[in-house]
Amino acid sequence: MTTTTMKSRKRVLGAVLVLIGLPVVLALVEAVSFYVLNRNNGRIVSSGQKREYLLYVPRSYDRTKPTPLVISMHGAGGWPAQQMDVSQWNRLADEYGFIVVYPSGIGGAGPRIWRGRGAGLVRDVRFISELIDTLKAAYNIDPTRIYANGLSNGGGMAFVLSCTLSDRIAAVGMVASAHILPWSWCADHRPVPMIAFHGTADRTTPYGGGRSWVARDHQFPSIPTWTANWARRNQCGTNPVESVVAADVTRLEYTNCAGGAAVALYTVQGGGHTWPGGKPMPEWLVGSTSNGIDATTQMWAFFRDHRLPRK
Repeated sequence: MTTTTMKSRKRVLGAVLVLIGLPVVLALVEAVSFYVLNRNNGRIVSSGQKREYLLYVPRSYDRTKPTPLVISMHGAGGWPAQQMDVSQWNRLADEYGFIVVYPSGIGGAGPRIWRGRGAGLVRDVRFISELIDTLKAAYNIDPTRIYANGLSNGGGMAFVLSCTLSDRIAAVGMVASAHILPWSWCADHRPVPMIAFHGTADRTTPYGGGRSWVARDHQFPSIPTWTANWARRNQCGTNPVESVVAADVTRLEYTNCAGGAAVALYTVQGGGHTWPGGKPMPEWLVGSTSNGIDATTQMWAFFRDHRLPRK
């Protein structure tokens, strides 16, 4: 065998080995990239557990000025960076100068979730309360302008916070919310302003209530009924005003509420288990994402109109 032939074969062998190793290298690069883009940047110990969060502070932050805080919670199986991407809260934070924090539910042996009952629920509420304390110690947070919102399971957690931290949370927002606890569980009747968005084609948490593929043993409540219950909690007028805000979106707003704590429901015709106006998620899994309305922009406009009453 000539020297030239041997060199040629070595080149071919080398190329084959590179091609064989390329998928492994690409997978490794992808994994590292995913970790870098999705890692959290804050940790505290709460109830003896390490809890994480992703914090975003806009460049315009001025420590001499009291600054609003928005708490945005992911859905079951999600994570902070995913909630950040889907909701696009950072864009509004840059524009209006507020701080956003994306806390992480507990993962463990399963997907990250916000726990809907028992000791786990108590620990999650304590975590959010201690997270607020942590951020107030580090930043000039306006205590009258702290807001909570979430997607799906995170929206259900926003409801929990309205019942357990109503002395700290000025208003809440819920998107495609998943409610595990019955309405009667909420013993706190302080009026808390609430804005909700829900699609009529949501197969995960059905708009009209009932069971779904994610929790076959659980009966989800009707969203319009749930909203009406919230309006009663806030002692609103009994005649809500309905209006068309987009070709596929209508708004039902309860007014004349105690303390000005309005209640609003945006119904998205044909919308799935998604964040309207946000980053689309896989349609085969969650359904269509409407661009007829930007839920984040509408939510912030609602939040700005509501502050926690001073004691």
